[in-house]
Amino acid sequence: MGCVSSSSTSSPRLCKRTPGYEDPAVLAAETSFTVNEVEALFELYKKLSFSIYRDGLIHKEQFRLALFGDSKGADLFADRVFDLFDLKRNGVIEFGEFVRSLSVFHPKAPVSDKTAFAFKLYDLRGTGYIEREEIREMVMAILDEANLRLSDFAVEEIIDNTFNQADSNGDGMIDPKEWEEFVKKNPACLRNMSLPYLEDITTAFPSFVMYSRAEDCSGLK
Repeated sequence: MGCVSSSSTSSPRLCKRTPGYEDPAVLAAETSFTVNEVEALFELYKKLSFSIYRDGLIHKEQFRLALFGDSKGADLFADRVFDLFDLKRNGVIEFGEFVRSLSVFHPKAPVSDKTAFAFKLYDLRGTGYIEREEIREMVMAILDEANLRLSDFAVEEIIDNTFNQADSNGDGMIDPKEWEEFVKKNPACLRNMSLPYLEDITTAFPSFVMYSRAEDCSGLK
């Protein structure tokens, strides 16, 4: 099998020499995907990893363009999702990381995995707790993306409502256990953590765009 081609006149080809390549059977055993689904994701990965740069890796600009329809500008939510997909923390997404991270969004993925991913999405500083300022930053990012403006009072009301429900011990932080209980009572928080077409990826290849903002947990409907 050939290896990565960087020529602008040839079509992208990835193989076992591709950075981060992993055997589809191994990835299928570790995720919610079948071998056929992993192979279909490999075709998608090829397209994404050659959309701007041609090195067989998905850079942040390529990720944002594919998943959010825009490759430029600051976007807290998009950047946060990229960081969570970038498991090796090396600034790019390799094939194995791509499949493992997407597996969380598979309809058959465990709810516990979806809950944990959503927690990390809000835990912007990676402290193991969700703090008020992190909720505020995410709410403001959602508002900015939607071109909405709310008063400071309304924003604080959203934050207060979230903590009144989730911060059961009243210490001003939401820990993973409190988050789990909060999500059980507010299942809409995980509504966008399942992408139904991932089950049909071998028969109907979708336009891969994700707009799964966190509005359901922040009170922004």
